[in-house]
Amino acid sequence: MTETQTKTSSPEFRAAAGAIDGLRDDLLRNVFAYRPLPPLNPDGRIIRRLPEGLRRFVVWTPHAIVLFAAFLVMMAGFAEWEYRFLMGVVPAIPVAMTLIRPIAAFWASMVTTVFCAVLGTDGLWGPSAFTAQVVVLVVVAARTRPRAAAWMWLLTLFFGMLLEGGDPSITAPVVTLSAFALLVVAVVQIRRDAEREVTVQRTVTAVERDRRTLLEERTTIARELHDVVAHHMSVVAIQAEAAPYRVENPPPELEQAFVTIRENAVAALTELRRVLGVVRAEDYEAPDAPQPTLAALDGLLDNVRETGLETEKVITGAVRELPQGVELSAYRIVQEALSNSLRHAPGSTARVELGYVLGGLGLRVVNGPARGLVKPSPGAGHGITGMRERVAMLNGEMTAGPTADGGYEVAVFLPVPLSEQPEQSEPRESAAKTDRAGNADTVVIDRDGRA
Repeated sequence: MTETQTKTSSPEFRAAAGAIDGLRDDLLRNVFAYRPLPPLNPDGRIIRRLPEGLRRFVVWTPHAIVLFAAFLVMMAGFAEWEYRFLMGVVPAIPVAMTLIRPIAAFWASMVTTVFCAVLGTDGLWGPSAFTAQVVVLVVVAARTRPRAAAWMWLLTLFFGMLLEGGDPSITAPVVTLSAFALLVVAVVQIRRDAEREVTVQRTVTAVERDRRTLLEERTTIARELHDVVAHHMSVVAIQAEAAPYRVENPPPELEQAFVTIRENAVAALTELRRVLGVVRAEDYEAPDAPQPTLAALDGLLDNVRETGLETEKVITGAVRELPQGVELSAYRIVQEALSNSLRHAPGSTARVELGYVLGGLGLRVVNGPARGLVKPSPGAGHGITGMRERVAMLNGEMTAGPTADGGYEVAVFLPVPLSEQPEQSEPRESAAKTDRAGNADTVVIDRDGRA
């Protein structure tokens, strides 16, 4: 039937056509497909608790159960007075076939039922045929899907009624018992599929949450670094504007070069504002204060002490001014590490170590185990992600993990090449000299870094 005919037919006809297609897909296509029953997962909740030697055998438990059922079918056939060998072995073959070719095993079970009815003396459903049919229905239903189980049950019912001249009483025991068994199998399958779907959804949700967290942390870093970059670009613009007035009778080429530098710096500030507008949230408000540096670390430690976390600061090496981006990242890393200590180790002590070395800055924040009656509060795991992003942005290195005494340690190294050591600049003095010259416009820097 074509697709157009299916659309124009009645709903009842479409339902019947869909049912026939389902029967064809489940039981008629790929009847002899090779589908071996896989072993159990060795990492299952119960199997993984067993010893390694026993675990290798336990994973084959389903195969052993099916083969034991085939053995019981064979023993039931041996109870027959005539043809006891054939009445036992032939019905057991479809049961064993369910391990490798489940759909073919169902049709083979139907054939062997007729075979046993012809040779036996107990009618259509003798002991071996009865047991084999129920076992095959259960095993094949467990290996396929509930729809296939429903089709097999209906075919068994129609098959028995057809061979017994329309009398359903003879087939009633086998279809009743198999109905209960298939219902249990269907419930287990539905529950297993639901758990698998929930696991998949949780995995997808966790991946999306981690990705969203990463983007949020990168956006936060971009917003904070905007002020730092805007400050440097503003200094460039001011110094380029004031430089020609520090030289008596500068050549026109030099004046034009400084004008070009100033125009490019102001244009860069404009583009920087546009980029910030893309990553800024709707409820974002620019901070009134400048971005913090390591000079504000003492104030941070004082605030942390007021919340109950005893902290100490240790500095090694010669303290010097570092690039603003490095100092801002170092401050945020210490801030986040102390916040994690407050959240996960209430009542403990923390130690903040700063090491100024020739090649950069070393940070180490370590806290002890939780003490007292206050229980640790779980976090979302954003803090470590944010710290790693800041360290990766500066091509640094970071390690984080528990300590031997039950505490936690965050160790970071932020490289600072000598070529990037900041020189002491005086943008306000340059601006004042520009104003005294009286021939240049004053560059005003607002809280968003706008020139």
